[in-house]
Amino acid sequence: MSSNPANRESSRAESASLAARAATRHIVVVGGGVGGLIAARECVKVGMRVTVLEGSDAVGGAIRQAEIDGVVVDAGAESYATRGGRVRALLAELDLTDRIVAPAAGSAWLAGIPGVGAAPLPVGGILGIPSNPFQDDVRRIIGWSGVWRAYLDRVRPPLTIGHRHSLGKLVSSRMGVKVRDRLVAPVTTGVYSASPDDVDVDVAAPGLNAALTRVGSLSGAVQALRDESAARASQAAAAQAPGAAVEGLAGGMMVLIEALVADIEKLGGVVRTGVRVTEIARSGANWTLRAEGKTLAESLVESDAEADPTTEVLEFTADGVVLGTSETAARRLLENVAPALAKTTAADAPEIEIVTLLLQASALQGAPRGTGVLTVPGSHTAKALTHSTAKWEWLRAAAGDRHLVRVSFGAQGEPAATAALDDDAAARLALREASALLGVPLAGSDLVGAHRSRFVQSQPASIIGSGERREAARQAIQAVPGLAVVGAWLAGTGLAQVIPDAREEADRLRRSLLWD
Repeated sequence: MSSNPANRESSRAESASLAARAATRHIVVVGGGVGGLIAARECVKVGMRVTVLEGSDAVGGAIRQAEIDGVVVDAGAESYATRGGRVRALLAELDLTDRIVAPAAGSAWLAGIPGVGAAPLPVGGILGIPSNPFQDDVRRIIGWSGVWRAYLDRVRPPLTIGHRHSLGKLVSSRMGVKVRDRLVAPVTTGVYSASPDDVDVDVAAPGLNAALTRVGSLSGAVQALRDESAARASQAAAAQAPGAAVEGLAGGMMVLIEALVADIEKLGGVVRTGVRVTEIARSGANWTLRAEGKTLAESLVESDAEADPTTEVLEFTADGVVLGTSETAARRLLENVAPALAKTTAADAPEIEIVTLLLQASALQGAPRGTGVLTVPGSHTAKALTHSTAKWEWLRAAAGDRHLVRVSFGAQGEPAATAALDDDAAARLALREASALLGVPLAGSDLVGAHRSRFVQSQPASIIGSGERREAARQAIQAVPGLAVVGAWLAGTGLAQVIPDAREEADRLRRSLLWD
């Protein structure tokens, strides 16, 4: 580092100039989901003026919170993937490391198996693909005919090795339809809300095609990847890195949202709810946003139970805009601002419903089917179930002798069965499905309370063609100066993808406004 006084003075002057420039820039963030809040924080922490506008009455997006008979629960996302360490790094920045919790050890189950009913999910596979079809837990699900068909993978000529993009087609051609339908489809439906035929192998299971080419069989490729993963995990353990594939937060994922909002406001940003942006226009380097909602003075009277603010037409001006909305809302708002976006293909996004049940049922003691249940597609109305109080210790302590169960409905191309039902009917359906999936009797008298949450699930990055579609949309957006778009519909689903993407987009916008 130079000790030249002139250089130090020049550096101080440049920093002061940059800070002064940042203070003159106003960023409006539309949408208070995780992506929008991350982008807002990145902009406000360099001194920019930031206003977040959320159309609903609460920020968080896919992260939601509900209270059932005094127990606070996650009504949306309940955990995050640990891969990459990006989410953990953010939690450390927000002093939330002590709130990180790992799920309880325990197996998940599979329900709806023809001729079997239910059984524990096999261990030792990747996306449900077994490394050894002769394992007892695999044989129990696919039967001897399925086992011998899967074994042909080891002896058949590898004529098409390494050239399959569709996970479902790869599995069925190598190991048969029983492996695809009974082992792989429940996983892809539960994780991606998609058929295995629509899942891109190279995205969902990186390295599998290459291992298949190298080893000569699909089951052998699975074993090779698991051996490599075990070696990496051993190295990570030696370095004292976290080992769980997912983690959560004691108190629920809303803890993260509250910390983000507090940090934004501490740095001078403004976060407003109940303000729905209806129009965005750009003239030169200036942006104008029109919205419907409460005035700022009215929105600050949230603690007054008698307050009944009147909706007004509001107008905001900005030097830069960040959109953190759903894909449908983003495309509508950018129709005139980014016309090239309209020429790109919009994704099909399924509407998912989660019904959370609080139960006083002794039959659930001991977690009869582990921490959760996946279903063979078409066998049950629900697509998956999580026994939340068996999975998360903090929830078990909060619920006491009661149990929390989350029942999920809806998938790609399959509307949620609860969509047309009222809340009471949806709760009754969820209770029946929970009883069937958990294999225990559950009566209406066992139900203490229920909560229903509905949201649109953005298309996962692992869907075939998703990468190309997202890249085309990204290029159309980035061609517009002063504009950034964040969120799962561009980044891919999950906090491990949304958070780093939002940071990168916010950084790109900051640089364009402060340096370009």
